[in-house]
Amino acid sequence: MTNEVWIPLAEVARPHGVRGELRLRLFNAESDLLLEPSDILVRFPDGREERRTIAHCRRADQALLMKFDDVNDRDAAEQLRGAHVCLPRSQFPTVDAGEFYAVDVIGADVLYLGRRIGSVKDLLTYPSVEVLVVAADDGEGDWEVPLTDMFVKGVDVGERVVELQTLDDLERQPMRKKAQKVQSATSGDGGSV
Repeated sequence: MTNEVWIPLAEVARPHGVRGELRLRLFNAESDLLLEPSDILVRFPDGREERRTIAHCRRADQALLMKFDDVNDRDAAEQLRGAHVCLPRSQFPTVDAGEFYAVDVIGADVLYLGRRIGSVKDLLTYPSVEVLVVAADDGEGDWEVPLTDMFVKGVDVGERVVELQTLDDLERQPMRKKAQKVQSATSGDGGSV
């Protein structure tokens, strides 16, 4: 038995109607991956996971409307609110040369001038460009690196490496300060308030 990697593609936003249909918020609004498969994994916020079979699925603007075989009323659908709908990575279609899925580069080493400078933390889509969020090894703040030839020299999904052309004109994102414990002035026990 193989260890299948299940990738979350959508979140159950709410029930839709009274017959158990669900409105899904897609993490990538253009994705059609959930329109085809019949078996998926539902991952609940508490960590539980359940396999489900899709009865039908259709587009509704930027969302999907999905019905599972075993969910037949609004109350049962409400129990799924907030759960993630996951598909096995092995069912993703093959991409063209030079393309990749975001899931395949999260955690990849980022190199500049042959030296590791961090790892890919996230991939964000802005109206004009997609960017890699790079968690810097030096702890000085993340970079948002546009996915353009000007900044990215190459991406090797198999080796899990992203090589950068330049860091020029890239600004660091401000570091969020970690919450510090504050000693209680009245308790004297050194606890936090």
